[in-house]
Amino acid sequence: MNSTFNMGAGALLGTVFVLMTIYNVSDGLFSSPAPEKEGYAIVAAEAPAAGGAAKEAPAEQPIAKLLASADVKAGAQIFKKCGACHDDTKGGPNKVGPNLWGVVGRPVASHEGFAYSAAMKDFSKGGSEHWTYENLNHFLTSPRKFVSGTAMGFAGLPKEQDRADIIAYLRTQADTPEPLPTN
Repeated sequence: MNSTFNMGAGALLGTVFVLMTIYNVSDGLFSSPAPEKEGYAIVAAEAPAAGGAAKEAPAEQPIAKLLASADVKAGAQIFKKCGACHDDTKGGPNKVGPNLWGVVGRPVASHEGFAYSAAMKDFSKGGSEHWTYENLNHFLTSPRKFVSGTAMGFAGLPKEQDRADIIAYLRTQADTPEPLPTN
């Protein structure tokens, strides 16, 4: 055999050996075992069994009744989840989501300087749709169900009281808070 062939084969085998060694060492250093307990359970509604009746969801309480017992301080705590993507200060910046100062009562998809998704713009009906207490309640329950195609990745707040608390908090984040609903 000629020495050029031997040198090429040796280089190829050496390269394969080095790559396999790096792969095995990095796999050992950076592998992560499966957790004993999952960190955050994602609860999804199951579809009813074929032929079976769907389980009725409990009737939602009117938002006016929920807001009457809402806790603004609890809403401020819940808003901390939202703070990763939204700012709630007057004149504050848009983040991943729009600034929420004065959101209660303002037209949907109208905050200046924020690029809303096409779905949110369609839902706004050219600015004629507003963030009423009812709209906020439904949106916060499940943003993607209420505005199909929204870019908001938040799953929603399933607890009525949590939604009422955060809406009560957002109501206070305005120069002139909107009057509470009466019915």
